[in-house]
Amino acid sequence: MFGNYLIGLREGLEASLVVCILIAYLVKTGRKDKLPPVWAGITAAVVLSMAFGAVLQYGSTQLTFEAQEALGGSLSIIAVGLVTWMVFWMRRTARHLKAELHGKLDAALAMGTVALVVTSFLAVGREGLETALFIWSAVQATNDGYNPIIGAALGLLTSVVLGWLFYRGALKINLAKFFTWTGAMLVVVAAGVLAYGVHDLQEAGWLGGLHDLAFDISSTIPKDSWYGTLLKGVFNFQPDPTVFQLAVWAAYLVPTLAIFLGVFGGGPAKPVAPKAESAGSAA
Repeated sequence: MFGNYLIGLREGLEASLVVCILIAYLVKTGRKDKLPPVWAGITAAVVLSMAFGAVLQYGSTQLTFEAQEALGGSLSIIAVGLVTWMVFWMRRTARHLKAELHGKLDAALAMGTVALVVTSFLAVGREGLETALFIWSAVQATNDGYNPIIGAALGLLTSVVLGWLFYRGALKINLAKFFTWTGAMLVVVAAGVLAYGVHDLQEAGWLGGLHDLAFDISSTIPKDSWYGTLLKGVFNFQPDPTVFQLAVWAAYLVPTLAIFLGVFGGGPAKPVAPKAESAGSAA
C-alpha cells in the first residue's frame, strides 16, 4: 500500500495545486462567475482519468496471456517514461507554475467559456492520465489485489485534503523539498515498475533471457512472506530477477537518481522563492 500511497499523494498533490491556483486566481480577481466552466473542465478530466484506468484494468483481462503481458510491459515502460519526465519537469518549473497557469487562464478568459473548460481540462487531465497509467502499472507489478488500489486512493484523498488546506492558507510546506524527496522516492518505485515491465515483455516473448536468472534468493526471501511482500509492494523487489531485468533496473535507477539529486549538472535545483513555496501563499 505504501508505494501506491506515495504515487497517489505525489501525483494527486500536483493536480490539487493546479486546481488551487486556478480557483484562487478567479476568486481573488473577482471573477467567481467563471468558476463553473473551470469546475466543468476539472470534473471532465477526473472522469476521463477514471475511465482510462477502468479501460486499462478491465480491457486487459479480455486478452490472451501473451497479449496481457505485452500490453502490461509496454504500458509500464511508457508510464515510467512519463513519470520520469514529470518529476524532472515539476522540480524545474515549480517556481513558475503559478505564473504559467495565470497566463493560460487569462488567455482562456479572453477567448470565452469553451476555452476556460479546455484550459482547466488540459491542466488537470495531463496529471490525471499520467497518474492512472502509473498507478495501474504499479498495481500490476505488485499483483496484490485491492491493497495497492486502497493505498493509491488514500494517497489521492490525502492530496485533496492538503490542497484544500493550502487553498485556505491553513498549511504551508516547502514544495521544493517536498517534490525533491518524493520525486526521488518515486524514481525508486519507477525503477521497480520498469523491471517488472521488462519481465512482462520477456514472458510475452518480445524479449529474450526469461530463464537466465541473475540470482535466486527465494528461499531466503520468500515471495509470500511478510517481508517479501513488503519489499515487493514498496520497491517491486523480486527475489529471482533475470539478468536483463537487473541490468535495466540498475541502468535506469543509478544515473536517473544521481542526476535528479544533483550529483551531476551543477548540484541540486535552487530553492523555490518564498511566495511559491506553498499553495496557500501561491493562491
